[in-house]
Amino acid sequence: MTDEELLSEVRADHQYVVDLRRHFHMNPEIAKEEFGTAEKIEAELDAIGVQHRRVGETGVYAEIRGTGASPAGGARTIVLRADIDALPIQEAHDCPYASRVPGRMHACGHDAHTAALLGAARILSAHRAEFPGTVRLTFQQGEEIGYGARVFVADGALDGADRSFGLHAASDVPVGSVAITPGPNNASVDWFRISVGGHPAHVSTPQLGVDAVYIASSIVVALQALVTRRTSPMEHVLIGVGKITAGDAYNIVAQHAALEGTVRVFTPEIRAQVRCEMDALAAHIAASYGGTASIEWQDFTSPLINDAQSAAEARRTALRLFGGDKVISDRRPSLGGDDFAEYILKVPGVYAYVGTRNASREETGVAHHDSRFDIDEDALLVAVALYARYAMDFLGGGQ
Repeated sequence: MTDEELLSEVRADHQYVVDLRRHFHMNPEIAKEEFGTAEKIEAELDAIGVQHRRVGETGVYAEIRGTGASPAGGARTIVLRADIDALPIQEAHDCPYASRVPGRMHACGHDAHTAALLGAARILSAHRAEFPGTVRLTFQQGEEIGYGARVFVADGALDGADRSFGLHAASDVPVGSVAITPGPNNASVDWFRISVGGHPAHVSTPQLGVDAVYIASSIVVALQALVTRRTSPMEHVLIGVGKITAGDAYNIVAQHAALEGTVRVFTPEIRAQVRCEMDALAAHIAASYGGTASIEWQDFTSPLINDAQSAAEARRTALRLFGGDKVISDRRPSLGGDDFAEYILKVPGVYAYVGTRNASREETGVAHHDSRFDIDEDALLVAVALYARYAMDFLGGGQ
């Protein structure tokens, strides 16, 4: 199948994919609750004739085996990924396909990812004879909480694969364009809680107590010195404290305080360094004022670093499909995380960003996770074509 023939099929199937995307948009389910979404994915795979199974409670895995002649070196396997969860947001965008679930919304584009991968599955299934090897389809739950990718990895869904590929909607990229950038694309995401212990006293006699509020405040300020004085200005490091709770009453020296926040970096080495220095900083500041401090960590996702060879392969495919003026190779990295990073750590791979912004429609250009978020659905044409063509190119040995 030529590129033009593939693009023609994608255009002919566009309404199917749009209808799917709108179905998912109207019926959003948040992380670990994507039961109806999984059932809809399974029904579509049944209609295509692709066998599937659950991964965890709400993830869906499927395979399409090509029957074409294998290239020199033998048959290969590529893993394609779409994330499927929505967000706990009340939709503010008035459209015919607005969310029907109060307090739930696809405000990040996962509905589009899921529909596009199903669209690609239809094309790949219909053209099994034109490629060798295996396409693994992974409809991954819980991306928004840094959960589902590790479930798929632990399940063995990536074992023995040669390449991984995923894509994400991008409201900062014009519709019709795609960004494929080697190297760091997304930051790691670590959650932390710093628990501070003090001793109560009346505020009129602070010397008799240990003020957990003062200690916590000192820690918040000092954390920024780790960014500006303990890491190179050439490194991207973000330490953000988003929540503070403390004390029991206005006139009592607080005996406890807790800080919650996040650390975002682009390399494993800096990630480990910042963690270690935060542990020491919190403990030392608390001790200097007679208190205690300990940090609880949760690793939500690793930094997403596109494999250079995989990025070059996907870029060649995109250049053929869409033309040089539509392929961006230097999109700035984001301090937002994405757990497709865990796929790339397991199997070399690349994450592409498909433009969804239409300058004439404000809602398509707002930030992800905005309650007005929407996409220009012509982006689905790009997403379906890229999923299908890159898989066929890689498996056919053309990459």
